[in-house]
Amino acid sequence: MGLRRVLLLGEGNFSFAASLCGAEGTHVVATCYESEEDASRRGGAARSIRRLRESGAEVVFSVDCTKLTDYFSPEKREFDCIYFNFPHCGRKAGVVKNRELLAHFFRGSAEVLAEEGEVHVALCNGQGGTPADQPRREWHNSWQIVAVAAGAGFILSGVHPFNAETIHGYKCTGYRSQDKSFCVEGALNHVFTRSAPLLCFTPGSCKIQLESQKVSFQVPQALVDKINRGFLEPNSNHPVQTVKEELTAGLSQAFPLQDTDSCLSLLHQGHLDGVCPSNIFWIALSPEEAPSPEELSHGPAHAVLFSHVDFCQGTEKNGPEGCHSPEQFYLRPSLLPHAQAITQEGAFLPGTLHVLSGPVFRKCRITPHSMPVFHEVLIVFAVNRGTESSCVQMLVNNITSTIRSLHQTGIKPNINLQEAASSETTQLNDFAAFESQLGKIQYFICAETDPPGSCEKGSCMGVIRTSHELVSSELVLVFASLNLDLLAMLLCGISDWRMLWTPDTRFLRQFPRGELRLFKSFSLYPPSYVHDVSFWVPEGEQFDEVAFHTLARGVSGEMVVSIQLRDSFQQAGTGRRSLCYRLTFQSCDRALSCRGAAEMQLRLREEMQRQLGVTVR
Repeated sequence: MGLRRVLLLGEGNFSFAASLCGAEGTHVVATCYESEEDASRRGGAARSIRRLRESGAEVVFSVDCTKLTDYFSPEKREFDCIYFNFPHCGRKAGVVKNRELLAHFFRGSAEVLAEEGEVHVALCNGQGGTPADQPRREWHNSWQIVAVAAGAGFILSGVHPFNAETIHGYKCTGYRSQDKSFCVEGALNHVFTRSAPLLCFTPGSCKIQLESQKVSFQVPQALVDKINRGFLEPNSNHPVQTVKEELTAGLSQAFPLQDTDSCLSLLHQGHLDGVCPSNIFWIALSPEEAPSPEELSHGPAHAVLFSHVDFCQGTEKNGPEGCHSPEQFYLRPSLLPHAQAITQEGAFLPGTLHVLSGPVFRKCRITPHSMPVFHEVLIVFAVNRGTESSCVQMLVNNITSTIRSLHQTGIKPNINLQEAASSETTQLNDFAAFESQLGKIQYFICAETDPPGSCEKGSCMGVIRTSHELVSSELVLVFASLNLDLLAMLLCGISDWRMLWTPDTRFLRQFPRGELRLFKSFSLYPPSYVHDVSFWVPEGEQFDEVAFHTLARGVSGEMVVSIQLRDSFQQAGTGRRSLCYRLTFQSCDRALSCRGAAEMQLRLREEMQRQLGVTVR
């Protein structure tokens, strides 16, 4: 393994560099902005420079931190770590000038830093503008270091106190460009790393098997990075797969169990009674790709599922959109039709738990717990009539004990059954609300929150429904659906569902095969940007909010975290209706700059006019 190459910028008296020069396996390159003659006049500088040179370190003078490629040839770049302690433009430069300095510094650092290198920036208390600063300055009066770094593709991956007293021989100097010390009490060291690139917005296609031929379809823009990710593959170390394995292992100790995941089609075709069409990702195969209904009716059962949800009691179609052509395809919103199909097969064994799992797709509004795709595990079994309540409780007790044994945050969650009849619709998260469209629910499976026994928004992890119609008169079918993504978030302390889908390898590195651990975020205090958009709705038309949210997801690559209606008015005389929404852009894992968010906003405005038929004001 080669030497660890460390670059220090903006050194004053070189005392910090001198404290590093004896580290084993480290080659230090110490630089300052002044000439050697001027730098040597600082107190103690000559002694530190001499020590550095004697230890084999490089000392370079008159280095402009914003133009680093001018000083280091390509073969001498690739630094593993870059330090810039207490940067400042000098004299009485204000926050704007210092932000500009940092912006140029980060762009220069990106050109000389190793791929997995780190950039360390120490700032005085309050300057950074992050929640780590105590007290925290107002945003406009800070250096906004995380947002500035994002402009060069960096994310804040760590922040800790800069303890000057623990650095042997260190003495801070350079107050207002003079050989004077300054207060470093409460100073913080900010550690930046490279971000994964932003999502490419080019359309993607997916190939699947239908009947005896392979067909492809264009993936909806909101799902371009979420199709065929393989999280539930047998050798996957993704926490969603680990949760599924642990759940099934726990269930297998109490019940006979059969895993029936193979060949579950992503595409469904047929009726969707009770389900709002705007919640479905509809897929159009081109004529040369789409097999005829006659071909499909003679094909294998796994080619495509003709679905008809039979639990839709007491629900209504949502207007004229509820009528879709029976030949139209859509991405499966649930595994329930697959489970229903299994109960009709001769291989279905009463008393055995049949377990299905896979990703399902649902258009939904943007909220903290709304997922356009998640991994569902569906458990179906038949029990003797009259024993369904006790069997359901046994199942939930088993799931509860498994989850409590896996929890990593130190708080043992209580999983409880909440009767559907006692749960208000306004309390349900989007997962539970959509499940309600699929048919009558007997119980919600909730992670107990405060107060005990409540099923608050975001806490519903699954639903249980029963059916008396699909098997013999002596048996009752029980269907238990669990959201594996919400369970993984609960168990590993993951606050943002988008992190489960990150392409950044630092996520999966935290989860060895078969292990669940408390997740440590590698992107701290990501900046957020607010933009408003106002538009006229076509006269006589209802505005489809779900379509708007889905469009925002796709255009931004899931960078929109909030959409709030700010204003609505009707123009006198014409009757035209205008809406104003406020959008908040923020990434959980990648560098999103102010400019990047503004570009997304402009692209969204263009697509709204093209796809939603509105007139942007």
